[in-house]
Amino acid sequence: MYILGISAFYHDSAAALLHDGHLIAAADEERFSRIKHDNGFPKMAVEFCLNRAGITINDVDYVVFYEKPLVKFERILRTQLWSYPRAWRAFGEAMINWLADKLWVKAHIQTETGLENSEKILFADHHASHAASAFFASPYEEAAVLTVDGVGEWTTALKGYATADWGDGSRQNQIKVLGEQRFPHSLGLLYSAFTAFLGFRVNNGEYKVMGMSPYGEPKYVDLIDKIFKVYDDGSFWTNMDYFSYHYSDEATYNQNFTRLFGEPRVHSDEFFTHNTNPELSPSDPAVKQNQYYADIAASVQRVTEETVLKLLHSLHQETGSKNLCMAGGVALNSKGNGRLLRESPFENIFIQPAAGDNGGALGAALYAYHVLLGKPRQWVQTHNYWGADYNASEIRSAIAETDYKFEQIDDEAKLTETVVQDFLDQKVIAFFQGRFEWGPRALGARSIMADPRNAAMKGIVNEKIKFREPFRPFAPAIIKEAAADYFDLDSPNNELMKHMLTVLPFKEGPGEKVPAVNHMGTGRLQTVDRQTNPRYYDLMDQFGQATGIPILINTSFNLRGEPIVNTPQNALNTFTNSGIDTLVLENFVVRKP
Repeated sequence: MYILGISAFYHDSAAALLHDGHLIAAADEERFSRIKHDNGFPKMAVEFCLNRAGITINDVDYVVFYEKPLVKFERILRTQLWSYPRAWRAFGEAMINWLADKLWVKAHIQTETGLENSEKILFADHHASHAASAFFASPYEEAAVLTVDGVGEWTTALKGYATADWGDGSRQNQIKVLGEQRFPHSLGLLYSAFTAFLGFRVNNGEYKVMGMSPYGEPKYVDLIDKIFKVYDDGSFWTNMDYFSYHYSDEATYNQNFTRLFGEPRVHSDEFFTHNTNPELSPSDPAVKQNQYYADIAASVQRVTEETVLKLLHSLHQETGSKNLCMAGGVALNSKGNGRLLRESPFENIFIQPAAGDNGGALGAALYAYHVLLGKPRQWVQTHNYWGADYNASEIRSAIAETDYKFEQIDDEAKLTETVVQDFLDQKVIAFFQGRFEWGPRALGARSIMADPRNAAMKGIVNEKIKFREPFRPFAPAIIKEAAADYFDLDSPNNELMKHMLTVLPFKEGPGEKVPAVNHMGTGRLQTVDRQTNPRYYDLMDQFGQATGIPILINTSFNLRGEPIVNTPQNALNTFTNSGIDTLVLENFVVRKP
């Protein structure tokens, strides 16, 4: 049985294909369209998934959309009418968009894919899709479930308890809802409002706020408490007098918000230049202004963490489960996940690596297969390489279209030795191998890597290759066996570390040896095991043998404002337009003159 899951029309459109409950392929549309956070119908991602399985759309048994458009339209309609006349402009635009386009998802699916039988099209609730994407991909028989994001149809956070039938009939596949928070009260939209206030794009720059927060102190939690109340059970209330996201398509906060928090930050890539300039004192106006915004970032980060932890303590009391599954955009807050690992009452935690709306495509398919159809579980998501790969002939053809010289190294040991020597020579290397990653993190299939011992390397990669803000951190990729030597952690086996979903403190001495990935004493680590990605592991292992430090800088293989590369042509274009020194395309090593 084939089930195709689709998410579209908000952000990060995607497709995922199951065969008898096993994931065959999954990809964001942006990887093919080259439009970052593409929200259009994922036509190319669907085609990729079908081609990977060797089937056509009419071989699919069901196509499942990740939310219910009519229910979402009801929320938008009721909210806009409630906010009238402030919402008159947004109301008009919403009616045009929905009545002319977004409401007719079934017709879109048939038109874009060529599906002949409309009765094959099903719809799942947005947060049920999130919950299923986490639980039915986890290894657990039962688990507490928490999903938190901006908003789905009406729900902004869901607490639940899930059980799975693994074929013995002892349990039923179900996700029981224990409680939910409803729009307009939203932790995700609170974070997005501060994202906009701090000069970043909503649904794109939230991770920049997270990266900014370690530079500040949470001095303004009490001020946020005036507009966002959190109760002991984790439920929350938003004072809508300070926000505009419920009646505007463009603004997330209003004048009351700026009266409380001051003028919003004007985006600048030089945001922290003043603060790191030893010639300027802390009393310099530019330094003080920068510090204020950093303190705001730290404050909203603290509120987010405390809210999620209260939700988890409440959920644990209600379920008594030792297992937790999470999804939704807030679950990608890796700094908060670090506290979750240390302070939540759960022993085992699984977060869907594609926790945002893209993961809803997988969740919709899993929900249909296991809950609606009642099929037993057989699959666990042990890795995150579900995208396209390319053979030697395709790579050779792509290189031939350029003027670059290349070396083909088929001996794995020699290839590893060659790349490690480039690291030792302080070169920046783009690494392209196997199927690309599912979700927002580069995990060694489409990565840019460098020597973490060189403190200057952070600035080199940020400014000359990624062309992004200088305060942005890089992730340390580390062999799993060495993780406990460098980080404060209980176990290196947690899936959060494997999928780069958590920020943890460095141990003081070892952390000083890798300044390029040490972000104010912390790192968003990726633990790597040889079974999952042998070539990637061997690079770190042999670099460790040469230097004593089995860690490499890992950042996504893309330029600022672009999606992570997909094809060899994408990789060569990024290589050409950046300061990357060496490009490794499978077994082909390309260097600039």
